[in-house]
Amino acid sequence: QVQLVESGGSLVQPGGSLRLSCAFSGNIFSIYRMGWYRQYPGKQRELVASITTDGNTNYPDSVKGRFTISRDSARNTVYLQMNNLKPEDTAVYYCNLNCNLNPYGSPLNYWGQGTQVTVSS
Repeated sequence: QVQLVESGGSLVQPGGSLRLSCAFSGNIFSIYRMGWYRQYPGKQRELVASITTDGNTNYPDSVKGRFTISRDSARNTVYLQMNNLKPEDTAVYYCNLNCNLNPYGSPLNYWGQGTQVTVSS
């Protein structure tokens, strides 16, 4: 199976920065997309950033210009650099991997356990 382990969540003051990391492992045949989502209490997860295997990125307007997603293929790791953090960025952040474990069928989504980001003075 696929395992994703996130790290980097913390308490930070408004205007500060954090970098989240997500190391993934498993018998992966092909990766289509990697991403970060966040979830507020009682709400559905929402996309924060995504990156395809050819490097195309996507961000919602709420984080565009502040967050940057990147990947290190050699280390099987995806990062989320978050700058100019705001209190409304406070949430649990989840890493997502959309991939196939074999050449057949549709890719599936795999999730990390989540890491808490709190932006507060």
